[in-house]
Parts: sequence; structure tokens; C-alpha cells
Amino acid sequence: MENRLTVNYMNKPCYDIVFEKDFSHLKDEISDLGFDGRKALVVTDSNVDSLYAGEVVNCLEGGTLKVFKYVIPAGEEHKNLDEIRKIYEYLVSEHFDRHDLLIALGGGVVGDMTGFAAATYLRGVAFVQIPTTLLSQTDSSIGGKTGVDLSGIKNMVGAFYMPRLVYMNISTLKTLDDRQYASGFAEVMKHGLIRDQNYYSWLIENMYEINDRDPEVLSEMVRRSCEIKKAVVEKDPTEKGDRALLNFGHTLGHAIEKYMNFEMFHGECVALGCIAAAFISWKRELISMEEYYEIRDMFVPFNLPISIDSVDKEKILDLTKSDKKADSDRIRFILLKKIGKAFIDDTVTRKEMSDALDELIYVENND
Repeated sequence: MENRLTVNYMNKPCYDIVFEKDFSHLKDEISDLGFDGRKALVVTDSNVDSLYAGEVVNCLEGGTLKVFKYVIPAGEEHKNLDEIRKIYEYLVSEHFDRHDLLIALGGGVVGDMTGFAAATYLRGVAFVQIPTTLLSQTDSSIGGKTGVDLSGIKNMVGAFYMPRLVYMNISTLKTLDDRQYASGFAEVMKHGLIRDQNYYSWLIENMYEINDRDPEVLSEMVRRSCEIKKAVVEKDPTEKGDRALLNFGHTLGHAIEKYMNFEMFHGECVALGCIAAAFISWKRELISMEEYYEIRDMFVPFNLPISIDSVDKEKILDLTKSDKKADSDRIRFILLKKIGKAFIDDTVTRKEMSDALDELIYVENND
């Protein structure tokens, strides 16, 4: 299998996604980008630091590249402008200029924050993504979305800013804890649901190998998800149209995540949001009852939630209005015409969303 994909931007090659089993080729990949003799700042978090930062720094050192490291606290609660300011201050203190490089080593939070810092420091410096989680490898590291949360609202401040390279060491998935791994799988399942019914079926057929983290199956799964994400973002790089389909499950998912004060993982909330969106699609007779229950129940063997404890529905519904995907008083919702085919709809009512939340609570109490 070819170990790289090229992502195009405005119909021109923009950056490569490289699939590897270790970090041994990282130095050459960055050298090929033309950063010999420059400075590079590896930004990671307090979890990934002890796992991979030393190895990455060692791989990059030994040539003319001068390598620095900066560690941010792990967790969504630190994805804010205060932490970004600290990154700016470190870059200034070490005299980084616009010809130097930032490297994001970690999951989606690290990638989003590093990308946003790169997009805004000196009006833009280059950055590289080295995603280490399933969620970041299959979704957030691709497409140039960067940003931070504001007052607890997900990604309210951000920019579209493309990386120069996405380097994926698939073996890093082995060190993810089970909950983080499952969280990433929600985005994988989303890709099949919105774009590729055959991929969705393949995921079901390979559920045991996926849960066992079989290296060959993981490599194929990550690549196929990247191919879907690449196709969508190439068609609509700045989310003016079809790219919004990638927000399937995110409207109510983000609202639940905020309501729960980020105590639930992003992917866990996306899974609940996907079930809610599939429920609305069923009630509108777009998919069958059997398809809805299959979608709902297929999250279970991948250790993702299909229910929530009793919640204040009105608060969750109010939170959807502050989502960045809102358009005036309308909520852009992603629904399914069928498995593998999603569409954008701005007519979903508060009552429909309320009924979908009832279904999530109903599942826990009655199944």
C-alpha cells in the first residue's frame, strides 16, 4: 500500500499525509520541506511528552535543525487563548521568526492549538502535524482547521491554516488508553455513515480486529478514513458547503460536551450526537427503523455510549444556538438520506432535537 496521500488546496498540491510504522523517516520528511538550518518547536502535552516527545526530538536532532520543546497541560479545558498566549511568549523569547517551524505532537487539542498559534504568530509560520491519537489521525489533523475554545464553546476562535506535512506513526495507537481509542472511533464511524456505506460495512466486519488494534487493519482503517476526509476537504476547503457534512453528530454532540463540562470525551459525545441525528433521520422516514437501530447498536461493541443520564434538555438545546455552525436563528444539522449519504438541513426543529435527546435517555432506562 502506498504510504502517502497528497492533499490538494485550490486544485494544487498542498501537503502530504505520510503513513509510517515509526518515526525513523520524520527527519528526512522535514528536511525535504526545506527547514534545514532553521528552528523547530515541538509542541506536545503533558501526557504525550513522556511517551514520544523525547523520541521525536532525538529523531530531529543531529543535523542543522535546532529543536526546542514546549509542553502544554493535557485536556480540553486548556484549549484556550491563555495557553496560546504562553506559546507566543515562548516563541518570542526564543526568537522564532516567520521562516521557522512549529510541530504539533499529540491529539486533536495539541494539533488545533499548535495550528492556531502557527496561523497567527507573525501572521503565519509553517507547521507540521504528528497526530498520535485515533481521532487526530483519522480526522482533526487533516484539512487545516485550527482553533481554541472560548468561554467553553468549542473552537469558537480559529482559522483555516494548512499544515506543511501530516506524519502518522500508526504504532502510537498502541499506547492509547481504551477510552481515548474508543473516542477516536466515533469519528471513524462517522466517515462511513456520511460518505461510504462499504466502509461502514467493513468497519462492522472487522470490529474484533479493530478492537484488538491489529496493525494491518489499523493501517487500512486510518488510511481509508483519511481518504474520505481528504476528498471532502479538497472539494470544500473552508466549509462553504459539503465540508459541513463532517459535522454529522456534532451539533448535539458539542452541546452535550459543553453541558457535561467536558467530563465526557469528544468522541463519546459525537457518538451520542450521531445516534440523535440518525434518530431524526429515521423519524423523517429517510432511513429505516432497522438502519437506525443498527447504527445505534454498532457503537456498543466499540465501547462508545448510546445513552446518557438524566439531563436538562432545555440547557442542551439552548447550547446548540451558540454553536459556531449556527446560521442566524437556524441550526445547520446533518442528516442521513441513507447510510453512506448525508446532507445539510436547516429545518430541524427544537422539538425534533428534544425527541432525539429523549431517545438517548430512554435507551438507558428501558433497554
